[in-house]
Amino acid sequence: MAKVPVAMTPLHQRLVDELELRGFSAYTHNSYLGTIVRLERHFGRAADQIADPQLKEYLLLQLRERKHSASTMCCTVSALRFFYHHVLGRRVDELQATLPRMRKQVLRPRVYTRDEIERLLNAPGLNLKHRVLLMATYAAGLRVSEVCRLKPEDILSAQMQIRIEQGKGRKDRYTILSARLLEELRAYWKAYRPKLWMFPGRGDGAKPLTTASARMIFHKAVELAGLPDHGGIHCLRHSFATHCLEAGIDLPTLQRMLGHSSLSSTAGYLHLRQERLAQVRSPLDLAPTR
Repeated sequence: MAKVPVAMTPLHQRLVDELELRGFSAYTHNSYLGTIVRLERHFGRAADQIADPQLKEYLLLQLRERKHSASTMCCTVSALRFFYHHVLGRRVDELQATLPRMRKQVLRPRVYTRDEIERLLNAPGLNLKHRVLLMATYAAGLRVSEVCRLKPEDILSAQMQIRIEQGKGRKDRYTILSARLLEELRAYWKAYRPKLWMFPGRGDGAKPLTTASARMIFHKAVELAGLPDHGGIHCLRHSFATHCLEAGIDLPTLQRMLGHSSLSSTAGYLHLRQERLAQVRSPLDLAPTR
């Protein structure tokens, strides 16, 4: 998310202070502060001078005219609720009435088959760095931010594990290291000699590859491989989770590898692919007939 240029006011600083005290990530800092700044710019006044009817008016504008998705609307409402409750001291029940959270459509994750994953990783014209980046994302079930911030010391070859340092929710965790991925990482290291970051960005390598660049790499590989776009690079993580379940890995283990706080999030991958559903026979067809 692009940073919103802003001259920090005392009100903005109070918001940042509350976020920092609760340990929210830099991404959330920028997102919540950006929401408040955009609200203030729309009405031309400080957020503490905006009345409840105007807040609803603003949400309806985002929904009807700017066509924001349900996910975006939920993020906006979360930022506004946090600000008005923790910074201005408004009651939670009042905010729930003024700032209702939209129901999000429940969509089944779209995944690639194993054959399609191979096509993606072997797309013509894909260089070694980009191929290993995509392979690591799929093979370990990583979020795009996590694969971009991998360090060479996070590859624990003796334990055949990958350490994810400060993933989503600022949690460390471990996931599996594929033997095939390890072989590819060693070839990649010999060719590129990465130091601080496994996949450094441009320049002197002091900064990791940006998530925007990783997404562009994925979309280019999808195009080169002639595959459908299943919603961006995150579908590699969906594919990893689905293929793990199909291989018999239990939900609690998969939950730990993915870094989900709730088992219900992991259980969302318990869906049947259409081609497998077609192979299932109804119990009625299995019963003996007279």
